[in-house]
Amino acid sequence: MTALNAGITLPGQGDRGTVWTILGQTYYLKEVCDTSFAFEVVGEPGTFVPAHVHPTQDEFIYLAEGQMELTLDGQPHVLPTGGLARMPMGIAHSYKNVGTKTVRALFWVTPARKLYELFTRIHNLTDPAQVVAISASCEVNFLPPPQ
Repeated sequence: MTALNAGITLPGQGDRGTVWTILGQTYYLKEVCDTSFAFEVVGEPGTFVPAHVHPTQDEFIYLAEGQMELTLDGQPHVLPTGGLARMPMGIAHSYKNVGTKTVRALFWVTPARKLYELFTRIHNLTDPAQVVAISASCEVNFLPPPQ
């Protein structure tokens, strides 16, 4: 069992220097242990993550800066700066930076499961089919694009 490591992760840095580039966004590891996994996402206008499901994790997003639109279980929502999105396991969700400025948000999931492994494996990948296949092996299931 991996226990939570006490300490502080500074802004714009990843814990233990861990930073990933995923789907055109920068992800900074903030903490990881068996019970939770937290990361900061910095994304430019127009960046997004398509609809997907975490069947084994609850996920949360706290929006620190920017404008974000979320789709939760097929319903669009605006997440205001300072707002918190709650996404229970098994609920399809996606998000997009719909503003004209950089988005900065804190994401965390509980339990951690395989998300750290997933981010490490898809870092810098550009082939969407590879990202989808690896994600499925790490308990994140992307949905087909809308018709």
